[in-house]
Amino acid sequence: MAAPTLSRIGCPIDFDKNGYQAGYARAPHSRNNAGWGVIEIPMISIKNGTGPTVLLTGGLHGDEYEGQIAISRLAQSLDPGEIQGQVIMMPCVNVPAALADKRLSPIDGLDINRCFPGDPRGSFTPMLAHFLDSVVLPHVDISVDMHTAGHSLDAALSTNMHHVQDATKLRRTMAAAEAFGAPYNVVFAGVDEGATFTSSVEARRLISLGTELGGWGRVSIDGVKVGSRGIRNILKHFNILEGEPIAKHEDGTPFTRHMMVRDTEAYLTAPKSGIFEPTNYHGATVFKGQIAGYLHFPEDIGTAPTILQYPSSGVIWMGGGPGRVTRGDPVAVLMEDYRDDWL
Repeated sequence: MAAPTLSRIGCPIDFDKNGYQAGYARAPHSRNNAGWGVIEIPMISIKNGTGPTVLLTGGLHGDEYEGQIAISRLAQSLDPGEIQGQVIMMPCVNVPAALADKRLSPIDGLDINRCFPGDPRGSFTPMLAHFLDSVVLPHVDISVDMHTAGHSLDAALSTNMHHVQDATKLRRTMAAAEAFGAPYNVVFAGVDEGATFTSSVEARRLISLGTELGGWGRVSIDGVKVGSRGIRNILKHFNILEGEPIAKHEDGTPFTRHMMVRDTEAYLTAPKSGIFEPTNYHGATVFKGQIAGYLHFPEDIGTAPTILQYPSSGVIWMGGGPGRVTRGDPVAVLMEDYRDDWL
């Protein structure tokens, strides 16, 4: 059996070392004017005593800001003496995409969250995916990967997770989501999940939690608040930080409502290209057949709008509203209350 190919990205962190470490992973990037150029990716490790290791990642997609802010803030404020265990923080994973304010890498046009487990001999994006999968994840017990809906949609503030077959792992992940304390936790089956970071985390049988904390290409004030509180709650939940998570109302009921998105009827997509005018924002309760919005064609004189209807009943998890959409783009994703009868 051939030996695995090592990552081409240099790692500044000694994952076994106690204390505070910060540096930049160096990914080779040969350009016309810099044959030995590198892209520097920030990494922080804080380790003390014994306990699990939590990985916090933000900025896999460059136009998703709340996680980048929340993780950066935590990295600048967390004291090694406070913790028992380890916190690895990568607030801005996909630096080229973040600096370009794009979902996809401007270097090779790829979505890193469709490139896992990556390829060390590939272009920049699969090389970076391979680094996360092969260098970072072997040291991790729990992954919290922070996302928003970027420029394409707006999301109800939520954590999210896949439905896993291991009943114990499922319960532990749902408990972690409840501790995070977002208004919703969505157990979902996505359109294209096989090459995501979550799939790599789950392949190693680790706890994997994601977030959707805003969208529409802006910074959500509430998304930053929920995300900042949530990652500290996670550290408390796993006893890395002392104290109880702030995740329940005064009457003891949890902040989080568990939901699910498990079949294609939850997705409303545009049948044509045009300008989408929604009738409801995320978080609204809607019903099958209700008008979801209007698809306008102002460039065509006399063409009436196309009326779109919700394909099922539920609560809007993701709501369209970027303006112009292309045929096949989702303009609404509906969630329903979680039932433990997943097939």
